[in-house]
Amino acid sequence: MRVYLPSTLVRLARDLAAGEIGPAPLPGYAVTPELREWYAEGDTEELEYAAMTAAARASLRLLAVDQAEDPKVPPRRVVLAVEVPEQAVQRDAAGGERALVQVNAPVLARDIAAGHVDDEQAAEDVQAAIKALPDADAGDEDARFVVDGAEGHELLWYATQELADL
Repeated sequence: MRVYLPSTLVRLARDLAAGEIGPAPLPGYAVTPELREWYAEGDTEELEYAAMTAAARASLRLLAVDQAEDPKVPPRRVVLAVEVPEQAVQRDAAGGERALVQVNAPVLARDIAAGHVDDEQAAEDVQAAIKALPDADAGDEDARFVVDGAEGHELLWYATQELADL
């Protein structure tokens, strides 16, 4: 089953060095029955794009945590597309997120199918989105607009053998 795991460049480097993403359980995003119902006219590719976009949004939150520890963390969203056994994935309805799942087994680096990462040109908008997250969560529409601005940048696709170079 294809699952999209939010990450950051710092976490990606750590996970690649360890040979494993984790530890489990891991929050991820996938094409769930709720996502299919909500986006009924979408084909499989569109549904997977919607799940990947949700993972990219979650990556912003991870960036906020990483930058609180080290302000030099590059403001680039990272989403890892992984293949995991379906029995290792459980629906997670927390917060009403349609695509949210929980991966209950370790994900090995070899299970990564591809990486999706912001281009360096997105850094300014991603940084602004990270700073706007608390206000957006509190309902500020202007802050929500700033957060949405990061989503205007398409994530670039990277083959697994390219991920270590990031």
